[in-house]
Amino acid sequence: MKTPFAILFKILVTVISVITFSTNAFAQKDTTSLIHAGLIYPISSNGQRAAEYTNRFSLHAIAGLSRNETGAAVAGAANVIKKEAKGTQIAGAANLIGGSAHGAQIAGAVNIIGQSAQGMQIAGFSNVIKERAEGAQIAGFMNLTGTSNSVQIAGFTNIVKDSAQGAQVAGFLNKAGNTNAQISGFMNIAKKVKGIQLAGLINIADSSDYPIALFNFIKNGEKSITFTLDESMTGIASFRSGGRVLYGIAGVGYNLKDNDKPLYAVEAGLGAHIGLAPQFRINVEAVSQSLSDFDGGHFFKNSIRILPAYKAGSRFEIFAGPTVNYATHERGEEFSFVNKYLWKNKKSEDFQGVYIGFNVGVQFIL
Repeated sequence: MKTPFAILFKILVTVISVITFSTNAFAQKDTTSLIHAGLIYPISSNGQRAAEYTNRFSLHAIAGLSRNETGAAVAGAANVIKKEAKGTQIAGAANLIGGSAHGAQIAGAVNIIGQSAQGMQIAGFSNVIKERAEGAQIAGFMNLTGTSNSVQIAGFTNIVKDSAQGAQVAGFLNKAGNTNAQISGFMNIAKKVKGIQLAGLINIADSSDYPIALFNFIKNGEKSITFTLDESMTGIASFRSGGRVLYGIAGVGYNLKDNDKPLYAVEAGLGAHIGLAPQFRINVEAVSQSLSDFDGGHFFKNSIRILPAYKAGSRFEIFAGPTVNYATHERGEEFSFVNKYLWKNKKSEDFQGVYIGFNVGVQFIL
């Protein structure tokens, strides 16, 4: 089944074909022009034969049509170039190039290139390159290309059909084959990721050693269901998922002390595996935890955990270790989890303190 992006790409390429290649009936020979100026085809210095011309410089109030551009082309709405474009093309709405582009394309809405591009594309809405993009792409909404070897920055999504040798940065989604790095506000999808894969919520990959997200679905990585208990007697059931090194933590739980009101817990964080031996490793974790009675009482804790772990068989792991914790809550609330603090802030409106704790647990590796 074709994706919406593939359908959009075919529609955009069809637009180029209809607009530009329909002029082939007028073409008799390839001619050159130093300057091509006008209003809109065919009201220009090259007239009805504009599609036959290779121009050094083009300037159109609305839209210009040419065979090739070798210098600069500026149009109030659109530059339509049947074959090759070199230099810089600037348009209020769209640059439509049937062949390859060498240089920079700047458009208020879209840059569409039928083959490859060497240079930079900047568009208010979208950059679409059928084959290879060998320069940076910056778009307000979407970058879509066959392969990419430079950075892609988009307000919503970057889509690369094959490999992306540069970095992808998007407000919502990045998708590529093999890639170096991905950063998105919501989700990253790739095959093999060499560097960091950072997402607001989800990473998906065949291979990614350094995913950073709450949920990481890495084919050759590790996923587990974990049960932990800390010095405050808070039990947490969490889902840990990641790659060979980094993993995400997301959990919910309950405080087991005899409190006046029940305290429910949520935690989220990032961890790293440090391998020592086939059955031994150290898990280092940075975690934020919140306890609440859902009636105004809140206890917040940020922790650094150093957890030596022993793997029993291929599925079970047990671990225990010290933690350094920074806790805060309203001074009127009574949270008697800890008696001794390494440091307290006695002047702040909310209570703040640092103390040493512990964390123990067992996990079932999926």
